[in-house]
Amino acid sequence: MRTGSKRYGAWRALCHLWLAALAALTTVGASAAPKLILAFGDSLMAGYQLRPAEGFAPQLEAALRAQGHDVRVHNAGVSGDTTTQGRARLDWVLTGLKAKPDLVILELGANDMLRGAPVATAKANLDAMLTGFARRGIPVVLAGMRASPNLGRDYAHAFDAMYPALAAAHRVSLYPFFMDGVAAVRGMQLADGMHPTPAGVAVIVRGITPMILKKIS
Repeated sequence: MRTGSKRYGAWRALCHLWLAALAALTTVGASAAPKLILAFGDSLMAGYQLRPAEGFAPQLEAALRAQGHDVRVHNAGVSGDTTTQGRARLDWVLTGLKAKPDLVILELGANDMLRGAPVATAKANLDAMLTGFARRGIPVVLAGMRASPNLGRDYAHAFDAMYPALAAAHRVSLYPFFMDGVAAVRGMQLADGMHPTPAGVAVIVRGITPMILKKIS
């Protein structure tokens, strides 16, 4: 009986050690999951006419990883999307991720502006999306845009003011102009004069990266 008890005790201790090791490995594996950044926007974010590695999401992911951050940037940009279309697909995108993003970069509104859509409509859609992110506890960086001068001074003033107002109301970080350093700069845009080249995307990534680092560090 004593020999059997000793063997049972040793076997039980070994089982406890094995279970503890398994729990430790599980914990390490869970904590090692990369942070998830959702890049949600239109063609400027989708990588219009660019190769897979040249768009905003892959370039941002590469830049953050080069600085030692384990991240995954999910490209949820859709060419041609207005704020209305973005708002309509947002829940579907979040459900499809199967994980809550650690950060969202929200870049929409340019197509509303190009179509001369009412600023009030774009603002209401962005407001609803920001409210949805807040309800889910997801931090946001709101990427602003600027109106084309040919739309008139009143429209441009209302459109340009929309982003700072929303950022202040929802207490989210604002990157004032997504195309900063790219718009109207030779060599930074494709032949259409609107979408960034790979070099233009690199300029955008360099500009926004410090803000993203503050949000994920």
